[in-house]
Amino acid sequence: MKKGFRGTGTVERVDFPNKGIAVTDDGDRVIVKNTIPGQKVEFVVNKVKHQRAEGRLMDVIEKSPLETEEPCPHFGMCGGCTYQTVPYEKQLDMKLTQVKKLISDAIGTEEESGYEFIGIHGSPKKSEYRNKMEFSFGDEYKEGPLALGMHKRGSFYDLVTVSDCQIVDEDFRTILKATLDYFSKNNIPYFHRATHKGYLRHLLVRKATKTGEIIVDLVTSTQTEGFNEEELLAGFRYALLTRHYDGRFKGVLHTKNDSVADVVKNEGTEVLYGDSYFYEELLGLKFKITPFSFFQTNSLGAEVLYETAREFILGDDKDSLNGKTVYDLYSGTGTIAQLMAPVCKEVVGVEIVEEAVCAAKENAALNGLDNCKFIAGDVLKVLDEIEEKPDYIILDPPRDGIHPKAIGKIIEYGVENMVYISCKPTSLARDLQIFMGRGYRVEKICCVDMFPNTYHVETVVKLSLKKDTPKIEVTMEPDEESNYTPEEKATYSKIKEYVKDKYGVNVHTSYIAQVKRMCGLDMGENYNKSKKENPEVKQCPQEKVEYIKDALRHFELIW
Repeated sequence: MKKGFRGTGTVERVDFPNKGIAVTDDGDRVIVKNTIPGQKVEFVVNKVKHQRAEGRLMDVIEKSPLETEEPCPHFGMCGGCTYQTVPYEKQLDMKLTQVKKLISDAIGTEEESGYEFIGIHGSPKKSEYRNKMEFSFGDEYKEGPLALGMHKRGSFYDLVTVSDCQIVDEDFRTILKATLDYFSKNNIPYFHRATHKGYLRHLLVRKATKTGEIIVDLVTSTQTEGFNEEELLAGFRYALLTRHYDGRFKGVLHTKNDSVADVVKNEGTEVLYGDSYFYEELLGLKFKITPFSFFQTNSLGAEVLYETAREFILGDDKDSLNGKTVYDLYSGTGTIAQLMAPVCKEVVGVEIVEEAVCAAKENAALNGLDNCKFIAGDVLKVLDEIEEKPDYIILDPPRDGIHPKAIGKIIEYGVENMVYISCKPTSLARDLQIFMGRGYRVEKICCVDMFPNTYHVETVVKLSLKKDTPKIEVTMEPDEESNYTPEEKATYSKIKEYVKDKYGVNVHTSYIAQVKRMCGLDMGENYNKSKKENPEVKQCPQEKVEYIKDALRHFELIW
């Protein structure tokens, strides 16, 4: 199958993240994103690599039997909410299946590795659950009228005015319509991404689920030729505040941003009305939030996520952390650190975003917690500077996961238990292989759906240190889209993928490491021993030895 080939196929399954596996009438397999199992789709191949074809979805010829829900008016054009035509319970099943496959491919099944996969917790709200939206200004087509909304699927320039978006409540929709009407009537130009000319850039809207407080931040360039900016912003403020809302306005802000990058960057913010922050509540704690603060976008779902993490940490012994020091690495605004503070001696949070650290300190004081210490800096560097040593570690890294060198430092503490909260299962699967290769075992896994109607999902994992187990060195490399420097020519995931595609079987990471050592590729002294010498490591079957050797030859690691 060559690049440019146009064909049809039936989606056999969908792997995370959002990768549909479409099978043609000839039996060829093509990865087609934004699809649902059971759909018959038309695609055009736009990439072929290592005999694996990837295609762009052109049309859904036949719906999947799973699709029974009515989509919102923007479905198919807007780049989000791929699963909204699927009933919610089926969405949960799809996400659970995808994560279980990733985990079992990486570290083995529950039976092989001895962990418990609890299942998946759904979001308390299936629609209108988001507490934050970042809308963009532009046009729906070249030289078209002003638009305000989300990027069209697959387009860098074109927008969809999502005036009936169903993952936010009516107050968000009212604000979007009021803003678009006002600036359209005044013929204000948007900031063009190619020419870097224009004024309107983004509209940030945040609304607290528990308190109902709202803040809106209009992001613009400083290009004000042809109009009086002060009068324009006064009119914008009036247009917003004279509408009816279920919540109540806490602040209207204006942020300047002249960066050429299509991102929201704060180069100075002024308050047009009220305050520059609002308050949200989570599991009995109060949090002060600014336009640029990191905070989970589904407040009620976040309560489920952090309750799950807290249950994994404490279990049946609610006093298990009494008198102990807890590290909360990648702590954000310190939500989980503050949840754990009442049951331990001290929590040390580390977060690279300084504004988030300032917010964490302020929120801890707001909640009367004096045993939380928050440090601004890169986890990789800060771990060398902290004097307090941890008894327990909580990990909640960004999407790319944990830097391999940081994992090494974390493991060196030798804490008996850790909890890992992940927003990207592929990064999690990779990192778990490293932890298991260095003496940890996975005890429990649970998924939490924070993003109904989308393919995203959170995962919580409890890790425990195996007693008197030789440490097995397993060097892993991140996903293709991460920023880490590769240390090996072929990653474990690529070898697994090659064997799966060619022979139709899965191979465990430990098997790959054993075969690499057989072939003179040093993987640590613990591999390639018989089961009698080392009962912790299963011996690779001879059939799979040959499959893995074939993969090593393919990647030119052996000849």
